[in-house]
Amino acid sequence: LRPQWMWVMPLLIVVLIGLGIWGSSQAPGVSHRPFGPLDYGVLALGLILGAATGWWRGKMTTIERHADGTLKAQASPIGLILILGLMLGRRALAAWLEPHAADFGLSVLAVADAFLLFVAAMIVVQRLEMWIRARRILAGQTDDHVERLP
Repeated sequence: LRPQWMWVMPLLIVVLIGLGIWGSSQAPGVSHRPFGPLDYGVLALGLILGAATGWWRGKMTTIERHADGTLKAQASPIGLILILGLMLGRRALAAWLEPHAADFGLSVLAVADAFLLFVAAMIVVQRLEMWIRARRILAGQTDDHVERLP
């Protein structure tokens, strides 16, 4: 775990998902009606739930500190199982919600974008939480999920 490089993955994810959102809005045959308040609510919900999930993932990751000062991060097994369940649930919800979005007065594009924003927020906030914890550990402060190794 190298805190000085933890900004790279979130930057790549934000750029790629940003391009994905822009590209999906340019796709032929997709409804390009302006988003309404409910659509923006779905986008905000995707961001909020993704950020909460990312914070939880970052908080539950165990960081090992070696005697030479290097850090190693390891996700907890229960956390991996829960994230897998969450991702499968998100996938099932997307498969059901996207074809039925119009029934709820939502734009299909807003629903698809909300799932992309969920992933982006999850990755960015997870890395931010781990970066904060890694800096704290390197400064010699305590952390709930740290192991000191010989």
